[in-house]
Amino acid sequence: MPALDTLVDTLKAAAESSRLRILALLSRGDLTVSDLTEILGQSQPRVSRHLKLLLEAGLIGRYQEGSWAFFRLSDADAAHDFVLRLVSNIDAGDAQVERDLERLSAVKRRRQDRAAEYFSRNAASWDQIRLLHVPDKAVEAALLKLIGKRPFQSMLDLGTGTGRLLEIFAPLYRRGIGIDMSREMLAVARANLDKSGVSHAQVRQGDIFSPPVDRDAFDLVTIHQVLHYLDDPGRAVREAARLLRPAGRLVIVDFAPHALEFLRDAHAHQRLGFGDRQISEWLGEAGLDLEETQDFAPNGGSEAGLTVKLWLGRDRRLLIADPADRPQSNGAIQSTNARPLGEIA
Repeated sequence: MPALDTLVDTLKAAAESSRLRILALLSRGDLTVSDLTEILGQSQPRVSRHLKLLLEAGLIGRYQEGSWAFFRLSDADAAHDFVLRLVSNIDAGDAQVERDLERLSAVKRRRQDRAAEYFSRNAASWDQIRLLHVPDKAVEAALLKLIGKRPFQSMLDLGTGTGRLLEIFAPLYRRGIGIDMSREMLAVARANLDKSGVSHAQVRQGDIFSPPVDRDAFDLVTIHQVLHYLDDPGRAVREAARLLRPAGRLVIVDFAPHALEFLRDAHAHQRLGFGDRQISEWLGEAGLDLEETQDFAPNGGSEAGLTVKLWLGRDRRLLIADPADRPQSNGAIQSTNARPLGEIA
């Protein structure tokens, strides 16, 4: 319980139109100063002043990624809950709020369009581009060793790209599904699966934040080199966790924190890597335990290269009743021979 003076200062910080608008916007995701300047229609110094006051009051947090600074609601439960309760009282039909949300949607669409344009432009050569940044063979070998050799029922690859993970895990799963937003990438993935003779996997167009599959349906969910393209990677992790069966596993492959700013403009990266603490927090919030991490240094150990990280999370729920035995649809798996991934080691 905050002291009276502290509570008064907190209320003063929030009790201003522009700052209240900022809190409402940040309740919908992380934003930069430039984003807020565009949405609010105010100068950068003015927006920065508002952010400073909110930071001092402990209502928001700030984190640096290279030369970009992102702002979000405070991680402290009390402050976070206070802001959510506060903004929930704002009239959604207020004209100013509606304009802010329209501009916020435009900012997010522009981010998504940049990433989609990049994927479309590079669809046919995406595997070659990946080779410039990560030691794919080493990572693939580690993934296969991590999951083991015993078969399991179902796999979902979010942001499947060229379908490579569906290929390498094909001998293990009975049915695999890959999700991607880009039609060009899906065409490449389908061609690769056909070429490899993988007939028990399919790819679908869909959003990683709302994939067209059932929840609690998959033994293994993978997110390979996707999170750094997303505006809200934490949300993607939470969504992926919802799709796991009890005791299922989520494997994330992405870059460790780095300072290669050119990746933002040249390759549409929204995030410059992730640390173990951040991934662990996201997994924990989603009901998963972080079981293992692995590091893959850049070729030649170059400081200018990118270190690849692998994180393995497991669903905490115990498998009492097999979800695969329930009637399902939209990508669900039905089989009396389903084996939870928790038994695969």
